[in-house]
Amino acid sequence: MTGSSTEGSRSPLERALGIVTEVKAGEGGTALLLTFNVFLLLTAYYVIKPVREGLVLAMKSGAEYKSYLSAAIAVALLVAVPAYARVASRLPKNKLVAGVTLFFASHLVLFWVLSKIPSVEHNLGLVFYVWVGIFNMMVVAQFWAFANDLYTPEQGKRLFALVGIGASVGAALGAYVTSFLKDTLGLGIYELLLVSGALLVGCATLTQMAHAREHRAALRAPRHPSREPESVAVGARENSGTDGAFALVFRHKYLVAIAVFSLVFSFVNTNGEYILSVLVKAKAMEAAAAAGIVGDDAVRKFTKSFGTSFYGDFFLWVNVLGVVLQSFAVSRIVKLGGLRIALFVLPVISLFDSVALLTLPALLGVGELSVLRPGKIAENASDYSVNNTVRNMLWLPTSTEMKYKAKQAVDTFFVRMGDVASAGLVYVGGELLSWPVRSFAMVNTGLIAVWLLLARTIIRENQAMTNAVVPVAVPDGSKKAVDAA
Repeated sequence: MTGSSTEGSRSPLERALGIVTEVKAGEGGTALLLTFNVFLLLTAYYVIKPVREGLVLAMKSGAEYKSYLSAAIAVALLVAVPAYARVASRLPKNKLVAGVTLFFASHLVLFWVLSKIPSVEHNLGLVFYVWVGIFNMMVVAQFWAFANDLYTPEQGKRLFALVGIGASVGAALGAYVTSFLKDTLGLGIYELLLVSGALLVGCATLTQMAHAREHRAALRAPRHPSREPESVAVGARENSGTDGAFALVFRHKYLVAIAVFSLVFSFVNTNGEYILSVLVKAKAMEAAAAAGIVGDDAVRKFTKSFGTSFYGDFFLWVNVLGVVLQSFAVSRIVKLGGLRIALFVLPVISLFDSVALLTLPALLGVGELSVLRPGKIAENASDYSVNNTVRNMLWLPTSTEMKYKAKQAVDTFFVRMGDVASAGLVYVGGELLSWPVRSFAMVNTGLIAVWLLLARTIIRENQAMTNAVVPVAVPDGSKKAVDAA
């Protein structure tokens, strides 16, 4: 937990950050280190994401492979998550986070080396696609575990809105960075891997800087007898420290609720993305016919161009709205309504999208894409801002072991299983039963009802866990949070 004082004069920087959220004296430095850290992390991911897409689509039947690789990633996570938990039991938290980040950075160098071998490069796309799916989920999950571990629940609810700006801006700028490096500077696609690796080295450095800053603050304050030393390995204090990540999840009702919640919201979101892609393709085919374009190759080229233009504009609006919400709305929603309101923002928007798609085209006489597009922009922007911040706040009252082990399982495997469930639904509903998009919207409506019930359960359990975190007064007037257990 951070040792920052809540009293005293705030610096000019901390007062300036008040436009985003309340930042108390001594909190600005670490908060900005974390913000810049996650900015670099998301930028590193979005630099290599287009490389991943290009490599797999360049392969014969690459588009079809993508539909099955989510399952491959989920299976790989069944090995990766327990392995991560075993490492977490043996390393101090700062060495764990920095070490795993550098471990993934070294893989990018390895992929660059392998790309120079023609016989290997030809089939590199599939392996790289699965690797990126594991890398992105694991490093982001452990970053938020680290941030959760630095802050008390009260601090996290204020400061995560600021830290989340780094994620939103990193995601928004990452694609533009890739375009600049590739098109303007002329870097090859495999050289982009080295750029991403360098950014990850920066992330590891910032992790150590944030840890060192908070460690110095902790040394200046008296340590409560029940608080473990900063160098202790994750899980060493709890009797269950040797348990695996999945066993830890299934042993606690609160963690099970978060896991199922994560699976369901991922299921709903991926279904929505499928519905949108179906409608965009149908619109492209309609436009091609109206333009008199014939021939498979010509229609395919037109559809690719139409889709690229549509999604370029779509993601621009999603990113802009996401940054605005993260910067000016998230902290205020949490401050005014707490989790009781913030956790319901995304499911309510998703419910509105599904109901609108089922009713408005007939009522207003407009196309389904015209109805879904603005709603999906709002949904995705809220997911990347409000929902992302709130989901990470759910871990604030949990133990250190839960943060590093159970969170890794939930944010990787269970989220990915939502994607797998959606792929199964698409195969059955779309391929075998030829469902129209309205049928998928109806399924989503039912899933959102489950989502809302899970959110209610999580809020109740979160309050119970938060009440079990005892604030301990120290001589400087500030308070530290110590698990009651």
